[in-house]
Amino acid sequence: VQLQASGGGLVQAGGSPRVACAASGNILTIRDMGWHRQAPGKQRELIASISHGGTTNYADSVKGRFTISRDNAKNTMYLQMDSLKPEDTAVYYCNADVLTTRGRLSAWGQGTLVTVSS
Repeated sequence: VQLQASGGGLVQAGGSPRVACAASGNILTIRDMGWHRQAPGKQRELIASISHGGTTNYADSVKGRFTISRDNAKNTMYLQMDSLKPEDTAVYYCNADVLTTRGRLSAWGQGTLVTVSS
């Protein structure tokens, strides 16, 4: 199973980019999915998660500004980021709890860098 993240880059403060994460491979179903981020000099943190049925949760730092969504038919998850701040600068990683023909595994994407300029 592979997760491919895309959509990062250099964004001005206040901007609204969207990052995506597409899963491929030996997939029967994808259970929970999540977006994590790691800012320079900080630990990786979970900022948003979404269940297969669409239930979402957000970290306080992004609540009201970021929106997580998914398209189960495409095995793809999205993160719409609005009102970006310089402190949102980080590498954004996607994670998925995947059920395969060989069992259950936790897959990670390679990360996509989002840099917010002030």
